[in-house]
Amino acid sequence: MSDAIKVGFAPLSAAPRGIVVVFCDDSLKVGPATAKALGDATGLVKRAASAAAFKGKSGAALDILAPEGVKATRLIVIGAGKAAGLKASDFLKFGGVAASKLPAGTAAMTIMAELPDGAMTSEQAVAIASGLRLRGYRFDRYKTKKKDGEESGLRADVSLAVGDATAAKKAFASAGHVADGVIIARDLVNEPPNVLYPEEFARRAGLLRKLGVRVEVLDVKAMNKLGMGALLGVGQGSARPSRTVIMRWDGGRKGEAPVAFVGKGVCFDTGGISIKPAGSMEDMKGDMGGAACVVGLMHALAARKARVNVVGAIGLVENMPDGNAQRPGDIVTSMSGQTIEIINTDAEGRLVLADVLWYVAKKVKPKFMVDLATLTGAIMVALGTEHAGMFSNNDELADRLLAAGIESGEKVWRMPLGPEYDKLIDSQFADMKNTGGRHGGSITAAQFLQRFVDGTPWAHLDIAGTAMGAPKTDINQSWGSGYGVRLLDRLVADHYERK
Repeated sequence: MSDAIKVGFAPLSAAPRGIVVVFCDDSLKVGPATAKALGDATGLVKRAASAAAFKGKSGAALDILAPEGVKATRLIVIGAGKAAGLKASDFLKFGGVAASKLPAGTAAMTIMAELPDGAMTSEQAVAIASGLRLRGYRFDRYKTKKKDGEESGLRADVSLAVGDATAAKKAFASAGHVADGVIIARDLVNEPPNVLYPEEFARRAGLLRKLGVRVEVLDVKAMNKLGMGALLGVGQGSARPSRTVIMRWDGGRKGEAPVAFVGKGVCFDTGGISIKPAGSMEDMKGDMGGAACVVGLMHALAARKARVNVVGAIGLVENMPDGNAQRPGDIVTSMSGQTIEIINTDAEGRLVLADVLWYVAKKVKPKFMVDLATLTGAIMVALGTEHAGMFSNNDELADRLLAAGIESGEKVWRMPLGPEYDKLIDSQFADMKNTGGRHGGSITAAQFLQRFVDGTPWAHLDIAGTAMGAPKTDINQSWGSGYGVRLLDRLVADHYERK
């Protein structure tokens, strides 16, 4: 995997080079090794901070060009705010802020990984390194002509000066694989739909075999045999045949039940016969953000050799308005045997997930299932783009996801489930219908999915507002965010991985 930013580690005592980045608190205090490295430039920092009204707030940056008294082309002071109570997500942000100061072209940067009370921990320094890599991500492989300032791209060699370089390198060997997983997910979401269709998506998921992941691809014939009528109904109008991919990483004890992650993979969604408006339809290439996350997560877990058994399952389809496409009014039979009246062919993601969830629940029998889907615009009305909507039938799983979201910075907010909402998707012609109308749209979608989990502990993450087109952040300037990889890796590491 090619990175714009290469990261290495060195002792705090090493001589800084190139652009130098240091940290201060909200009183402008720096650590002892930083003060020694700055020498006479310490006074310059205070004068520049006063002139720029820099107060050392968390994530704020003071940029000093050609500073006197220190061997650096630029000196960048990043505020850490109140040093007490900093979380891993704060250090990710600091890394992103540092990366934002890198110029186009080739650059060298030294980051003094030290707070006022001393050297950062290896985990904190590694979070900065991950933030650097994630902020440095670009998806420009299809550009043949570049705008002014883009011609030379970004090629940076960054050295983090840390208290224990050996420990930091060891920790980054694992954390780096998680960053790789995020980048894989971003690449998949950003790809154009004429390049990434179900068969090609399945092929790319198959690359996980190189890491020891067992990958099984179910074609249309195999899915027909299983009775996956809900998933196949969505894809029947496309010239591109549907696929389901089952990925297994056996890193835990033999015979132990796995944890499972399920992703919606609608590689392009026109809405089908209930066609979407033309405006912004191009964004529907990202309607496979859930499946992209699952593939990125499986890469991260396998590459870092997570000590847990994991199954990742993704349903891959295109929803197209062909003469063979399913119609409003059709009734399909899901793998569970339950029948579904199609009210709106644009409520297709839940049909895909219904069969994949049932497959995993019955054939895998996991400890729990978490599904991710860019499922409803309604969740964006409710939560905007700062949180994914979380629905769950299990309080323990929900609480753990909430905690992992706070720690990783990929936040979730629990939404309600209940029989009152369930009534909205009852059908007079079939066991259920695939939409309950405008009111509570994200909730009725989750109620629909819950009918296919067969009592398995389960959580549904509606990531329509966070997986694609979300506002840019300190660690992501890409249209596709790779949301969910860090969240779910944290969930597994904290609660389900064998210690």
